Amino acid sequence: MNNNILLCSDMDRTILPNGDQEESSEVRFVLRLLVERPEIHLAYVSGRDKNLIQEAIEEYDLPSPNYAIGDVGTTIYELTGTDWRPWEAWFKEIAKDWNGLESEDLTGYLKGFDDLILQEPEKQNRFKLSYYADKNASGRQLVDQIQAYLSKQRLSSRIIWSVDEQRNSGLVDILPQRASKLHAIKYLMDQKGYRKSKVVFCGDSGNDLNVLTSDIRAVLVKNASENVRLEAMESVVKNGRAETLYMAKGEFMGMNGNYAAGVLEGLTHFEPDVRPWIEAAVYRLGISQ
Repeated sequence: MNNNILLCSDMDRTILPNGDQEESSEVRFVLRLLVERPEIHLAYVSGRDKNLIQEAIEEYDLPSPNYAIGDVGTTIYELTGTDWRPWEAWFKEIAKDWNGLESEDLTGYLKGFDDLILQEPEKQNRFKLSYYADKNASGRQLVDQIQAYLSKQRLSSRIIWSVDEQRNSGLVDILPQRASKLHAIKYLMDQKGYRKSKVVFCGDSGNDLNVLTSDIRAVLVKNASENVRLEAMESVVKNGRAETLYMAKGEFMGMNGNYAAGVLEGLTHFEPDVRPWIEAAVYRLGISQ
């Protein structure tokens, strides 16, 4: 078995400080020094595609990961230096839900949905089919209609509705049922032999709830909304998993618990042995606590 710690983290508003709350000083540099430890392996788990993940790493000066799960769970990459190698085995795993079809094939099935407008080519991949829709439409109703239609075609799918406020548009992502953050993380664990007792996931939003409320140890950063915090806690308590979820409080080494500070706080909660490594990084950077 692999005895290293596998730190899995969402990017936007979890490690990336692109929300409204304040970020603790130098916290991303502390994270980078921590991840330099050979005992810690890092996986980004994001809705972003590979190019946008790479842009975020460069823009925010983030540590380079060992793995990246992207495109809402439809891609897994393993990194060797600057080489991002996609896992073909993962494509084969999720392809089972669509009986060997890919997203381009599904466009023909959905021509009858006049309100759907295909998104740009760069926002599609083999197992992620993305559309624009009227933001004022009933997202739940549209999802149910698409789900029912694809089910009749014996295509097992997961459909995600969201709203892009900047574009003033609804967004519909259609994925194989197996293509989720949770399934991708567990697949990575199985393929690389990580023990569940050494895996920690960090997130902030409703898109992370299936991992946050699973049997994987998880951290909800402090800047998460109150609705997400309540829903996550209700779920783990109901299912007898309260000990697997940690909610950052902002009481760790003078940090505020937002974004990467919450990641470090939660990781230390589950893996107390990392605290001296974080303290060493803080000392090295000369950050007053």
